[in-house]
Amino acid sequence: QLQLVESGGGLVQPGGSLRLSCAASGFTLDYYAIGWFRQAPGKEREGLSCISSSGGSTNYADSVKGRFTISRDNAKNTVYLQMNSLQLEDTAVYYCAAGAVVGGCPAYPDEYDYWGQGTQVTVSS
Repeated sequence: QLQLVESGGGLVQPGGSLRLSCAASGFTLDYYAIGWFRQAPGKEREGLSCISSSGGSTNYADSVKGRFTISRDNAKNTVYLQMNSLQLEDTAVYYCAAGAVVGGCPAYPDEYDYWGQGTQVTVSS
């Protein structure tokens, strides 16, 4: 069964940090760009970051630039999202997605082939 599984979410105070993981099973992530998205209650899904299959290209939404860092370890078939300086507005369900795009990242969410089930991140004092 091909699937992505996110982990690492939880409750954190404002200013704190979390590291999310996105692990693949049933397929290798080597040939996939990986994106991180989030969706807060009552809000639209927001694209946060993407890393190309080689890891040589990354991009970030303005809302997280300078605070979040995406990375990948293809040997572990896992992609990470390091989240620092978390704010109340970062509270959401976070999803990873894999897209078979050559040399970059998918331009649109519907270009991703696989999605995880999500992990909850709650920032609260």
